[in-house]
Amino acid sequence: MGPKKDFYKMLNVPEHATGPEIKQAYRRLAKKYHPDRNPDDPGIADQFKLLGEAYGVLSDSSKRKQYDQTRKFPNIERDGAGFGVRPSGERFSFEDYGTLSGLGDIFSSIFDQNDLRQSPGLETFKGKDIRYRLEVPFQTAVNGGKMSIRIPISEDCSFCSGGGQKGKESQRCTECRGTGHVTFDRGPFVKARPCPGCFGRGSIPQIKCNICKGYGIMQKERILHIRVPKGIDSGSKLRISGKGERGIRGSNPGNLIVTFKVKADGVFRRKNLDVYTTQKINLKQAVSGADLLLETVHGKNVLLNIPEGTQSGTKFRIGGKGLEVNGQVGDHYVEINVEIPKHLSKEQKQYVDKLAHLSKTHS
Repeated sequence: MGPKKDFYKMLNVPEHATGPEIKQAYRRLAKKYHPDRNPDDPGIADQFKLLGEAYGVLSDSSKRKQYDQTRKFPNIERDGAGFGVRPSGERFSFEDYGTLSGLGDIFSSIFDQNDLRQSPGLETFKGKDIRYRLEVPFQTAVNGGKMSIRIPISEDCSFCSGGGQKGKESQRCTECRGTGHVTFDRGPFVKARPCPGCFGRGSIPQIKCNICKGYGIMQKERILHIRVPKGIDSGSKLRISGKGERGIRGSNPGNLIVTFKVKADGVFRRKNLDVYTTQKINLKQAVSGADLLLETVHGKNVLLNIPEGTQSGTKFRIGGKGLEVNGQVGDHYVEINVEIPKHLSKEQKQYVDKLAHLSKTHS
């Protein structure tokens, strides 16, 4: 999900604002909303605190980059994006090692840190899963179809083929001693993470790649065409193997997990495979009965007979006209809403009074 707070709007700066412009805007607003200058405003302290929070993110290049990406792709959620999570719930970052500060958010969001394959030599780490919340139009959910989505993805740098180096000269990483991973004790367990010093490669280039600055990774956007199954409902998930983040040292990539959210429709409502609509009729139709031509969720028309004396709130069932999934078909339920005129002429009121009198006489 995207961030709920718009830090750019809070500081009243454009998204492309420079560092000095952000700093200047913050100083101006902080001076205006400082609690000492507004002693009679009980809510000013919270507003001042929010300004500080906005400045703390936008003034830090790495935090701002992560914030901007979250705003750009509000439907994207990586498993444990930004940090690895220990079983106890305590957060772990590569920055805990005090080496190459700022790489934690890159590696923790790319690699599945719990999938260490115990094999001699350099270790391999499976790529992380990417979770995407896809909003589907109601009719697309009914009939199925295809939708295109954009997801940010990390790929090997095309200029250095993921090696992070310019030329072929490299030296063994002293941080991990060439293993490509670092370990730490956590109770009875030994945890392993890709080495932040060499990015899991086991070696450090003599001359870093000018394009990726030695990371070996480039951020790109990938367009995927998603098949929306027929009759899909909100909360349903679709797992697409191998479309998540890249693995390290030849390990498998993660998966893309799509969670569907079906948009509401102005006419049709849904509960499981059944469809519900409300149909308005006038007083004459309710009293005398009528044949109504109704459109079903599949776009076909059906004839519904309304018997005389139908009351408002009466429900009619049209069998087999609901959603169809795996051979099972729901029904279409129609609730009648009798419209009573708000304003009647003198002659109409006399007619209603006469009708009411006759109803009492024949009851």
